[in-house]
Amino acid sequence: MNQLESMAILVAVVDAGSLSAGARQLGLPLATVSRKVAALETHLRTRLLLRTTRQLTLTEAGASYVAACRRILEEVGEAERNAMGEYVQPRGELTVTAPVVFGRLHVVPVVAEFLAQYPEIGVNLNLTDRVVHLMEEQVDAAIRIGELPDSNLMAVGVGNVRRVVCASPGYLAAHGTPDTPRDLAKQECVSFEVLESTRAWVFGEGKAQVSVPVPSRLAVNTAEAAIDAAILGVGLVRVLSYQVAAPLREGSLRSVLASYETAPLPIHLVHKGQAPLPLKLRAFLDFAAPRLRGRLPAGT
Repeated sequence: MNQLESMAILVAVVDAGSLSAGARQLGLPLATVSRKVAALETHLRTRLLLRTTRQLTLTEAGASYVAACRRILEEVGEAERNAMGEYVQPRGELTVTAPVVFGRLHVVPVVAEFLAQYPEIGVNLNLTDRVVHLMEEQVDAAIRIGELPDSNLMAVGVGNVRRVVCASPGYLAAHGTPDTPRDLAKQECVSFEVLESTRAWVFGEGKAQVSVPVPSRLAVNTAEAAIDAAILGVGLVRVLSYQVAAPLREGSLRSVLASYETAPLPIHLVHKGQAPLPLKLRAFLDFAAPRLRGRLPAGT
């Protein structure tokens, strides 16, 4: 039995959530994947997975073993990268993740410059508004917006961003411009849950904060859809300032309640901080951080 291959298959199955999904991800026949996992359980003389028709869960022994498999596979990968010269010159593949709109507006241009300067490095850029776990999902670097929780990740600040409320000129002409957050009770709003609750928006009021219920006429799951709806006059929208920089500049949206904005949210470029740091990652961090700062003046 190829132990490392079986470990990699087991981890892929667990990450995919089922034997069939793992097989599709690996490009292997389901029977092969099932046989490899069963052989591993036989070799270890213990049950690793509990299988039902609807879900797959790890046993206690399985959870511990999968965690060890991840560490071993990462160490083997690092040894191979080292042997191939990754720690001698910047080369190899990088996986980077960022929020969807921020990534499209700011990370893609920086990555394009980076690829032109480093022809031996490839980048897998995953744009998602989900918080990606760097360790579990084998991600090298990520853009995070908001206060960072305590963790072992290393973080480099690259700027900050504001929460802004805006609406189309047509909507404001028809419904009036709110003077205080409490005026939102008489307005119509567009909301989406990625940023905050669809039921209430938090504003700064002096040194305190106040949570204001909002009548959500339309709730969506992406910033782009919320902004498009606001431009069409559906209602007021609250988004991050970089997401509406172009509509505000063009006049299709107008900002309101600016004096009630909460403190800006920090933006960080984070990584796992492994040592030694692969040159491909060091090259990306050194290249991307100052360029992102240049694209994100204070209060963007």
